[in-house]
Amino acid sequence: MQSVIQKAKRLIIKVGSSLVTNDGKGLDHSAIEKWAGQIAELRKMGKELVLVSSGAIAEGRQRLGFDKRPTGIHELQACAAVGQMGLAQIYETSFRAHGIGTAQILLTHADLADRERYLNARSTLFTLLRFGVVPIINENDTVVTDEIKFGDNDTLGALVANLIEGDALIILTDQKGLYTADPRKNPDAQFVHEARAGDLVLEAMAGGAGSSLGSGGMLTKILAAKRAASSGAHTVIAWGREEQVLVRLANGEAIGTQLVSEMAPLAARKQWMADHLQTAGKVVLDAGAVQKLSQEGKSLLPIGVLDVRGEFGRGEIVTCYNEAGQPIARGLCNYSSTEARRIKRHPSSEIAAILGFVEEPELIHRDNLVLL
Repeated sequence: MQSVIQKAKRLIIKVGSSLVTNDGKGLDHSAIEKWAGQIAELRKMGKELVLVSSGAIAEGRQRLGFDKRPTGIHELQACAAVGQMGLAQIYETSFRAHGIGTAQILLTHADLADRERYLNARSTLFTLLRFGVVPIINENDTVVTDEIKFGDNDTLGALVANLIEGDALIILTDQKGLYTADPRKNPDAQFVHEARAGDLVLEAMAGGAGSSLGSGGMLTKILAAKRAASSGAHTVIAWGREEQVLVRLANGEAIGTQLVSEMAPLAARKQWMADHLQTAGKVVLDAGAVQKLSQEGKSLLPIGVLDVRGEFGRGEIVTCYNEAGQPIARGLCNYSSTEARRIKRHPSSEIAAILGFVEEPELIHRDNLVLL
């Protein structure tokens, strides 16, 4: 097996909190300097690099004297604000030693959910890469709330991979990779060297929480790989303290768990729709509508809608569910929630009589719809 990183040109590297902060003992300057040196080597190989780094809250927690990760939103935001200063400073110093400039980018889900802000973030990242700068990305924890969080930086790494059409996502963590079961509890657990991203069997293997420092676990990494695969990006999960891990991966050495994308990349606009973690509204579909969307590639008509939930306006993204409550698609709705409630279970020919106008015959056109 050869590492997919060797042929990848544009890489997104995600580093976890426990690695960046030396298991919560403060920023690990030595480790960060080593990663900067390795990234400098990868740049000499002609690769473009974006770094997604956790650690702001963990570093701020240490600076503010918390014995453990706080649970209050304002305490967490304070930790993030304090810790982000130190995090940015050490990255800038470490990369500057190799003649490489860095840029700090703090994102929230709202930045990627809004189409204009999404495109602006995309353009900014492409411009920074063109100038030879390494973007350092983190979630903007100083302003974000639970309702609009990415949830973890594994997810953010996958979203960034999709945003800039990355070739591969490298998740550096405090674990060697994925096992068939928890090796701490099951001596028969086997290491998974390579698998297909999105394979549901992997999610069963990867259950469990992460460390006390971060918010993710192996499951979030598996789900991140699945999300990144939708834009064609492969994922490698590897131990961040492995000697010269990035350089060795780039030279083709197989390290950690490699999750290969076998999906045809989504078009950029549909990728944006698929990457919405939250949507304002939901529509519940009958079995016939589910079949037409998922198997026949048809548009969603009002007659196939059983229920409309939430409040949304025309042109907003809604999630489509089957009767069992499973999300099956996402798309731009041609009608507001109020209008959709009035026309649900009616044929398109009756829309004008019910609303007094016809925006479109479809509730969601197939060109504006992506299957999940």
